[in-house]
Parts: sequence; structure tokens; C-alpha cells
Amino acid sequence: LGVVTGKGLSDLIREEFGFRTTFFLMLALLAVNFGNILAEFAGVAAAMQLFGVSKYISVPLAALLIWGVVLRGRYRTVERIFLVGCLFYFSYVLSAVLAEPDWWQAAYHTVRPTVEWNTTYLLLVIGLVGSTIAPWQFFYLQAGEVERGIRPAQYRRAHADLISGTVVLMTTIFCIMVACAATLHQAGITNIADAADAALALRPLAGDYAFVLFAVGLLMASLLAASIVPLSTTYVICEGLGVEASLDRSFREAPTFYSLYTALIVVGAGLILLPGTPLVRVMVVSQVINGFLLPVVLVFLLVLTNRSDLMGQWRNTSVRNAIAWTTAGAMIVLSLGLLILFLAGHPIVMGANIR
Repeated sequence: LGVVTGKGLSDLIREEFGFRTTFFLMLALLAVNFGNILAEFAGVAAAMQLFGVSKYISVPLAALLIWGVVLRGRYRTVERIFLVGCLFYFSYVLSAVLAEPDWWQAAYHTVRPTVEWNTTYLLLVIGLVGSTIAPWQFFYLQAGEVERGIRPAQYRRAHADLISGTVVLMTTIFCIMVACAATLHQAGITNIADAADAALALRPLAGDYAFVLFAVGLLMASLLAASIVPLSTTYVICEGLGVEASLDRSFREAPTFYSLYTALIVVGAGLILLPGTPLVRVMVVSQVINGFLLPVVLVFLLVLTNRSDLMGQWRNTSVRNAIAWTTAGAMIVLSLGLLILFLAGHPIVMGANIR
């Protein structure tokens, strides 16, 4: 969509569906993404505390680093920095190997998971999907294609880039789950207050190397997402308002873009420094709302990518439509199932396991 039209997703939604629809979508994404920003800075704080660094030092330094990289760099430079940071994701692969799991059992339960029909299970499934296929990713990805000036003649290369990134992402997520399942679950450890607790619990079960690798992976993943989520949010709002949104513009040329990005970084990092912030509850709830919002964004995407006047020969294929509609339908069914169970008197438990 971005390659063919040369426009961002929020920009297209405003043009094709009107400003009112875009306005409410912007508000929803701003609220959800802000919860994600808090979660990422919480990850930075948790990771650095594992190495004995107070969050009152690590979070302001991380915010300053993130702000400086984005504010001072052009899109290509920022993208290269993000790609280098992604190399640290392989630390999760190594930590999974060091946990010495039963790989056959892991593969079996990947294709045949244990299903429980209760509110807590459905809540976490929706949150898992919401964190893996987060709505902000669509907006950031499309804005990135526009920023790079990718045209239809280069589409195959852009598509290959997307597929390779998806493989890395899914491998990383799989290894995180395997590392935790092979150690924490096997040892009966369920009272995990944050990601740092998971890393600490790995230490006696899988050794110092697994602990350090998991902690480094947590830090780099949090730093990258703490950069990208506010950037995606800024693209959404600026495109929706029809104002300049580009990393290749100076502060003077795109004051709204950079001011909003700065505000999201400052407020997000600042709230994490407040004592008593329920970090894991914020993380889980923000990802669950991502899952609720996902079908809405997918519907907009599907309508736009099936428009012949917009896409021409690049109109969505039947196979891609089937996959996307199935995903949207599954998330709607899960959300309705959670709502029905809740209305039937089944409480959503967020206690010891999800604080």
C-alpha cells in the first residue's frame, strides 16, 4: 500500500474515510501506544537494574539516547542503527539453547498448544497476538516504505525485507517462550512481577550466561521499541492531521512531528520513574488492547488494498485476503469470547501471575 501509493496508512485513511474516522482512530492508537511506550521504558529499567543500575539513571539516559538518535539522524541512518540493534535479538536464541529444552516437546506444543476456556487464558492469548501483530507496526512499516522512497519496481526487494524481518521476529519470540517454559515453568515458578524477574529466575536454572544474554536481549529490545513505538505514533497523528511527518526534515520543517515525538519520550520515561507504577499490568493491558484494535486496523488495510483505483495490478490477492480476514475474524471471536465469559460472571484474574 505504501509502495504503490507513496502515502502513509493514516494519511490514506484520512483521505478515503474522512477526518472524523481518522480522529477516533488516532485517539485509540495514541492511548494504546502510550501504554506500549511505558512498557518499553519499564523494560529498560528492569534490564539495567539486573546490572545494578538504578532506573533513575538508566531511564533518563535511555530517553536522551533515543531522542538524540532520532532527532539528529536521517531516516536511513536511524534505520541502520535499528538494524544493528536487532542483532542483539539473537541473544534470546542463545539463552534458549542454554536452557537445554526438549526441542521435540517444544515443537509439538507449538503446533498443538494446550487450550483453556477461561478469561485469563483468553486475555493472554489476545495480548500475545496484540504484541506480535501490533497495530502500530502497520503504520510504522508503511511510513518507512514512504520515507525510503520505495516504488513498485522495487517492491519485490521490499517484500523480501519484510519476510526476513518477520522470520527473525518469530524466531526471537519462540526462543523467549522456550527459554521460559524450559526453566520457569518446569520449576513451577509462576510469580513473575516483571521481565527482570524472568531473567533472575533463569540464573540458577540455566546459568549466568543465559541470565546475561536474556538481560541484554531485554535491554536492546526495549531500547529499540522505545524508539520505534513513539515514532510510529507520531507518524499516525501527523499523517492524520495532514502535517509534515518525516525524519528527513529538520525540526524547523516538521515542528509538530519532532515536538510530538519529544513529548511522548519525555512523558513515557517520566511516568516510569514514579514509584508504584504497575509496570506489568500496564504491559499486559496495553498488549491486550492492541489485540482488540488489530481487527479494526486490518479492516481498513483490507478495504484499501482491495481498491483497484488505488492499487491497480498490485491489488491484494485472494490468498492474502483469506489470511488477513481469518486473522481479523479470529481476533473478533476471541474478543467476543472473553466478553461473553466476563458477562457470564467469570472474573479476569490479574493477580500473582500478572501483577
